[in-house]
Amino acid sequence: MNKQQYNSNVLIIGSGAAGLSLALHLADEHTVTVLAKGALSEGCTYHAQGGIAAVLDDNDSFRTHIEDTLTAGAGLCDPAIVRYAIEKGPEAIQWLVEQGVDFTTDNNTHASSHWHLTQEGGHSHRRVVHSADATGKSTETSLLKRASEHKNITLHDHQISIDLITSNETGLSKPRCTGAYVLNQQSGEINVYAAPFVVLATGGASKVYLYTSNPDLSTGDGIAMGWRAGCRIANMEFNQFHPTCLYHPEAKSYLITEAIRGEGGHLLLPDGTRFMSRFDARRELAPRDIVARAIDHEMKRLGADCVYLDISHKSAEFITSHFPTVYANCKAFGIDITREPIPIVPAAHYTCGGVVTDKYGKTDIPGLYAIGETAYTGLHGANRLASNSLLECLVFAQSAADDIRQNMPDAPGIPAIHEWDESRVTDSDEEVVVSHNWD
Repeated sequence: MNKQQYNSNVLIIGSGAAGLSLALHLADEHTVTVLAKGALSEGCTYHAQGGIAAVLDDNDSFRTHIEDTLTAGAGLCDPAIVRYAIEKGPEAIQWLVEQGVDFTTDNNTHASSHWHLTQEGGHSHRRVVHSADATGKSTETSLLKRASEHKNITLHDHQISIDLITSNETGLSKPRCTGAYVLNQQSGEINVYAAPFVVLATGGASKVYLYTSNPDLSTGDGIAMGWRAGCRIANMEFNQFHPTCLYHPEAKSYLITEAIRGEGGHLLLPDGTRFMSRFDARRELAPRDIVARAIDHEMKRLGADCVYLDISHKSAEFITSHFPTVYANCKAFGIDITREPIPIVPAAHYTCGGVVTDKYGKTDIPGLYAIGETAYTGLHGANRLASNSLLECLVFAQSAADDIRQNMPDAPGIPAIHEWDESRVTDSDEEVVVSHNWD
């Protein structure tokens, strides 16, 4: 039963880096409501390990970052969007620093960057700024702290958005998105959240695969809602598989950061031999799609359950200082990465497609925006360059905020929206089919 209508200037569905960044950009001038499907910090951002790609070193350039992105995208990126996002990168990093994100610094007095930069697969330079090996946690925690302290931002957790509300439900003469029907998981009530501007920031859909690096919340809700409301969806066939997720019966979703390969980690067959040179001259630093396919090929050729990622040839001090989170988590599973290789398999990691938007996050429906992994901007093409994902969240949160701010004076008032019609709800008879397909 619909119990209440919550009104604000902007409704953001999703509390990751994209959603919280947008909220913070707008909240000094407008009231913002942010909805989280689970706990506020439970999404993909919190679990991101590697870092954020941006040109921060004098030896690097926008041109090479653009070229690396286009190459990784296999010719299907939008060059104008790629250039826009990458040229905004340094500004986005500076904004995060101002929000309190504690990036790892470089003690090398000869380095032109103040930050320690690592190199990941597909990158031609060291350009990934990071907070040890828990960049997502540092980013999410800092943004959430700032958002929770802001008087104009209201945060609601454990709210499942069911469907967008468009002019068909409100009687407006012109098509427009004006809110969402939302299930409060704790009370069981379905409430209306209304706003003249609605933003989908719900992440991707990797949980449709049995093995994924993503948390259970990544079920494509925002993309599906956008589709049902009438938005175009693009490139959903391009799902990036991360090459290195921990292979362990109790850890189907634990990512082993790409930075381990960036800092010299070797991929090994079960007999201890390296194999990437047979697939790409860049070996372990080839883009993710190439590395993941190579691992899959070798596993199938040998009938092996997994291959191995080895960083143990580095000193224990180097490993524990650079990868404290990976070290601790692997140790909990009985694997000492300072002494032995890590068993790994590829796993679904990132949805390269999504709801079609322009560079301001606008969808086909007035009043509705999509940012982050939910959106298809054209930045990633057929495959995402490592650490361009958080960059995308930050850049397009800023551009969407600019557009919303500009259009707010002309936005219609918030209409009274009719209650959720429970008479249309039926018990699913497909749960067994869904469960079997997922397996």
